[in-house]
Amino acid sequence: MISTKDYSLLPGTGSLQNICKAISVLDAILSQEWEFRYYSYNNKWSDQEEFFEMRNGSGDQMLILFPPNGCVINGFAHEYKQQDKQKLTVNLPSQFDSFIFGEPVNSIGTTFCLWTTEEKNWETGQLDNDEDNSEEMLNIFDGNPKTYINWAEEYFEDCHKESGIPLETVTKIYDGQDLTKEMVLTMVEELEDWEQLKTDLDEIGYPYNFE
Repeated sequence: MISTKDYSLLPGTGSLQNICKAISVLDAILSQEWEFRYYSYNNKWSDQEEFFEMRNGSGDQMLILFPPNGCVINGFAHEYKQQDKQKLTVNLPSQFDSFIFGEPVNSIGTTFCLWTTEEKNWETGQLDNDEDNSEEMLNIFDGNPKTYINWAEEYFEDCHKESGIPLETVTKIYDGQDLTKEMVLTMVEELEDWEQLKTDLDEIGYPYNFE
C-alpha cells in the first residue's frame, strides 16, 4: 500500500496526473453537483499549473499541484496529530514554497507532504511518526481501475446503475480514451445535464466526443 512510509509504488508525475484526471471524470459523471464529489481537477489552475483536489466532506483534504517540472502533494487528515510542518518539508524544492506555505494549503494544514522534480524520484521530509492517514488517501493512485470502482460503488451507492460501475468503462477512462455518451450511460441510467458534463471535462482537460 502506498503511504509516506513506503511510496515506492507511487506513480511518476505523468501517470499520477492521468489517474487524477480519470477519477475526476468518473466523479463528474456520478455526481453532477460539484460539492458532493470526492475528486476534482482543474487543468487551468494558473498559466502553467494544474491542480487536483480530494475532499471527503469531513475535513480531510489532499491537494496536488502539477507545475511544468515536478509535482507536490499536500495531505491533511483532521483526526491525526499535526506534525511540525518545517520537518515535514525539509529539503522541499523552493519551486513548491508558494503552494505549500501559501493559500489554500496554509489554512487547511499539512499532515503529510510528498514531492518530486523527476519522473519517479519521490521524496518526503522528516516524519516523527507515520500515523498520517496517507495510506488511505494515496491508495487510489495504485493505477488499478478496480480500486476506484470498489470505493465509488459504496460512496456513490445511489448514483450509479444497480448493476454496478463497469470495469470496461472505467478502464477506458483510465487509459484516456475519448469519453462518449455511450460510455457515460453504462454507468448511470441518465444524465441530467450534458452541458454541465462538457464544462467539467473542459476544466479537467479530458477528451470527449458526444456527437
